[in-house]
Amino acid sequence: MRYDIDGTMLQTLLPALAAAEDAVARLDERVLRSPVGEGFAERSHFFDAAGALWVAGELVHVEDLVLHDAHMDSRAPTHELTIAHSVLRARRRIWTGEPSWALGVSGLATLTATTGEGEGVPDAKSPAVPVETDEEGEDESGPLAAEMAEIDALLARSQKLLDIHTGKTPPSETAALSLARRNEDPLGLLGDDEWDEEQRLAEWRSVQPLADSLPPVLGAIILFEAWERIEPLRRQHWLGGLLVASHLRARGKVASHLFSFYGGLKLVRHERRRARDRVTRLQAFLEAMHLGAVAGLKEIDRLTLARTQMELRFRGRRSNSSLPELADFVLSRPMVSAAMIARHLRITPRGALNLVNEIGIREITGRGRYRAWGII
Repeated sequence: MRYDIDGTMLQTLLPALAAAEDAVARLDERVLRSPVGEGFAERSHFFDAAGALWVAGELVHVEDLVLHDAHMDSRAPTHELTIAHSVLRARRRIWTGEPSWALGVSGLATLTATTGEGEGVPDAKSPAVPVETDEEGEDESGPLAAEMAEIDALLARSQKLLDIHTGKTPPSETAALSLARRNEDPLGLLGDDEWDEEQRLAEWRSVQPLADSLPPVLGAIILFEAWERIEPLRRQHWLGGLLVASHLRARGKVASHLFSFYGGLKLVRHERRRARDRVTRLQAFLEAMHLGAVAGLKEIDRLTLARTQMELRFRGRRSNSSLPELADFVLSRPMVSAAMIARHLRITPRGALNLVNEIGIREITGRGRYRAWGII
């Protein structure tokens, strides 16, 4: 399939492209200079994770995601909530890495690893690597022998996955690995032999040179459109929107935060996102960029106003007051509870309630117990 952009298509996309470029640039500048920029960047992780599930047809409440991330679930987490938390952790991992890390071979290998959605989760079916003895004569019966064996096994699997992505693994060994996977899953319940994720991912990566030669926003939607058509990963299809944000960051278009692409994409009608006409799809993705940036600008205004109101409450307080730290924490989460505040500030729950009453933020549950506060 061709992914190039001809002159006629570019002329059609030019108005939407100009609007998206302008909105994204203004948002990046506002976040970079705003005193609530760090809080906005952290809040966008939660909203984009929920938006990724929304685009996939699943409903995940942001409040449940916040509680699940804080290990304070009010009920057993659903499968959709677990996936949303995986999106949240992937966004944080991309943000803490180098700007171009996620689009590189090692970054994609880490983000698309099939050894488990959790970070550092060992595979029970993989043989344990024996722990080497040291000079003092300690053997495998040491107190940390099992943990070290699991770490060695995880490193070995990661290296093998990197070799597959870089083409260093011989074809015979690759075929042997595929045969071993089929033997482990003879009914094909966990995978599809005809759905070669490595090959599809390599095909998607072949579009990156074209995207790098185009303007950042246009290149980002070309990458996302190719991701939607190729569908490299079945279990992590949501990764495409995160790679779009990583592309914008790597090109220097958005340096202040990780752009929330799914936050704007969920505002576009499904018929346009899934249209058969390629130009219509690209226009829909550009509109998603524009709507996401506009929503981000409104969020910055709302957070700035809320911080100004909170600053009036703790202006003139003593220098070791916990109210400024509480204000920063409230701005970094869509909602907070008394237990979350107490753990973050290392105070008692009663002290957390007293600080909440002093800072004057809105209670959003409307209940006398199990209350939560947030900026709406």
